[in-house]
Amino acid sequence: MKYLAILAVLVVIGVFANLVHESKALSYLSSDPKVCINCHPMNTHYETWQHSSHRARATCVDCHLPRDTFVNKVLAKARDGYRHSVAMTFKTYGYNLRISDDAAKRIQDNCISCHKELVSQMLANSALYEKVEDRTVQMGRRCWECHRGLPHGTMRNLTATQNTFSVKVF
Repeated sequence: MKYLAILAVLVVIGVFANLVHESKALSYLSSDPKVCINCHPMNTHYETWQHSSHRARATCVDCHLPRDTFVNKVLAKARDGYRHSVAMTFKTYGYNLRISDDAAKRIQDNCISCHKELVSQMLANSALYEKVEDRTVQMGRRCWECHRGLPHGTMRNLTATQNTFSVKVF
C-alpha cells in the first residue's frame, strides 16, 4: 500500500509537471508579448499590434495590466489568466473577444497615464463642460471610442487578419 501511495503521488506530480510544460505556464511570468499567443486565439491582435505605432513603446502588459503596484499587476494577471484559461478550455470566447469592465478600466487608466500631457487639456475641459456620456469613465468616454484603430487596427473578428498579416512565431 505504501508503494502504491508513493506511485500515486509521483503520477500526480508528473501530470502536473507535464501540464506546466505543455501550457508554457512559466512563460506567463514574463512581459514578452509573444506570451499572449501561446495558446490564445490572439494571433490577429498580436500581429496588428506589431504593425502599430505602440509597438516601439508599449507591450501588452503595459496597456492591459495595472502599473501602480507589483501586487495589483500579479493579481490582475492571475484573474485574467484564469478567465482566459476557462474560455480557451471550454471554447466560450466566440469570434469576437469582449473586454471585461475591469480590463477596460485598466486600459483607460494606462492610456491617460502614458499620454497625460496630451490629455491634460481634455481632462480640464471635461470638468468644465458637463456633457458626459459615461460618468464611470474619466472624460466621459473611453480613449478607444475615438481612437479605434490603436493599437489593434479596426479588425475585430478572430477569423480574419487585417492586411493579411501572418504571425511568425519562432
